[in-house]
Amino acid sequence: MPRRLRPLVGLHVALLAVGGLVLLLEPPAKGWAVLALLVSYAAGLLWATQHSGRRELVELAGFLLLVSLFQVLPDWVLAEVIGTLRFPDTGGPRVDDTISLSMALMWVPPLFMALALAGLRPARSGLFAGAIFLGAEILAPVLELWEPVGDTTRVLGVAVYVLPPEVALGWAAAPLDGSWTLAAVGAVLAVGLALAPRVPEAWAGPAERRRTTLGLGLAASVWLGLAAASPGGA
Repeated sequence: MPRRLRPLVGLHVALLAVGGLVLLLEPPAKGWAVLALLVSYAAGLLWATQHSGRRELVELAGFLLLVSLFQVLPDWVLAEVIGTLRFPDTGGPRVDDTISLSMALMWVPPLFMALALAGLRPARSGLFAGAIFLGAEILAPVLELWEPVGDTTRVLGVAVYVLPPEVALGWAAAPLDGSWTLAAVGAVLAVGLALAPRVPEAWAGPAERRRTTLGLGLAASVWLGLAAASPGGA
């Protein structure tokens, strides 16, 4: 193994080891510890990728941090508006009393591992992302991170509708070559929402429609802004 990659590998070994201990804690210490672990991981990832001397890994880390941050919005829609997802309160700050703030960084480790192991090749990245996210979706309810609720089709406790968008997210994030990639990721988020198997009656209420329209409009604006600012973007 190249010496410059050792900190990056060590970071992920530490994440798995410390994460296993953190998830054994009881609320509210558990929620705070998960948030602290993910913040530490994000900072360590930025340092380790810089130390690796590989520009593509530096760009990947920065890109995935933005992707993870804005994944809070579709997660909020699934939890608060559609009602097919729940985030147990295990302690720590929450967004709109619906989602743990730690979810803003939760997408970074699985996506980085999937894309890095796949060598940033889109098809392989999608396959690796699918495998890693499948494991995460199976374990998440047991670990009290998130869980599917409502009338959803499930296999092994996993809501089937989430897996295709997660595979597509791994594929779409891999090229890192500008605005079309970000547009593809934005489309993946829309597909994830569209695949929700049942829309509750509350969706039809005027207040809920306004909140959802505003949220999706903000999401579209964010992705357009990221596309314009990204390498190779407009």
